[in-house]
Amino acid sequence: MLFSTDDAGIVDQFLREAARVEIMPRFRNLSSHEVRQKSSAMDLVTDADEAAERMIAKGLGQIFPHAVLIGEEATEHDPSLLTRLADAELAFLIDPVDGTKNFASGLPLFGVMVAAIVRGEVVAGWIHDPIGNDTAMALRGEGAWIEHPDGRRDDLRVASSVAIGDMSGCASWHHMRGPMRSTVTANLAGFGAVACYRCAAHEYRMAAAGHCHFLVHSKLMPWDHAAGWLLHREAGGYSACFDGSPYQPKLHEGGIICAPDAESWRTIRERLIGPT
Repeated sequence: MLFSTDDAGIVDQFLREAARVEIMPRFRNLSSHEVRQKSSAMDLVTDADEAAERMIAKGLGQIFPHAVLIGEEATEHDPSLLTRLADAELAFLIDPVDGTKNFASGLPLFGVMVAAIVRGEVVAGWIHDPIGNDTAMALRGEGAWIEHPDGRRDDLRVASSVAIGDMSGCASWHHMRGPMRSTVTANLAGFGAVACYRCAAHEYRMAAAGHCHFLVHSKLMPWDHAAGWLLHREAGGYSACFDGSPYQPKLHEGGIICAPDAESWRTIRERLIGPT
């Protein structure tokens, strides 16, 4: 099963409606009891996350009744959901509010991410920006674009390759452990500019649109990366895990580097970590 542009539009409407009804009314309007800590002070969940996930899952379940629905918050309560991802005929990964720490802090850097997985392969991805009210979409083999509320589309294309010293990018190094964390953070100084927006949704949108050259993430929970990985790939980019192996949504560790092309990937990887 591959998704059509009509299918993509239907899913987009679910994301937009969840953002309008459940997310934006709570933005900068959360009470203390509506924000809860999960694994750390940086890992939060809010009433908006849970309500939006329920709304999106309900809509997807009505249109795709046989799909496996794997939401970040549902998986927090039932980790066994992830075991159904690799073999499902059709599965949806749902990250209802990516960048929850930003959302809870009143920062307008958060997004809604959904990916469609067919027998372990990412076939469609959506990253909705509730603030800008537009959605970055990708269909496998059919490109990536921004869909505006009025129906206009802007095709997405990654940046051209440049020298390391001229590269800008985003590196989420705070999840790295031990020697790799020290090595990577020291070597980031050789790049032109490096940031971390605490929001994979916006980082993937930036890279796919050519507004930065590379992304580096060490934590690979599938709802954080599947949609963005396809968006970046369909926009002409190249990515691979730290060891050079292809990214797969069933992977939870191993890190990922996204770059304009394979040669840039090798150059970035060698500068940050060393040769494969």
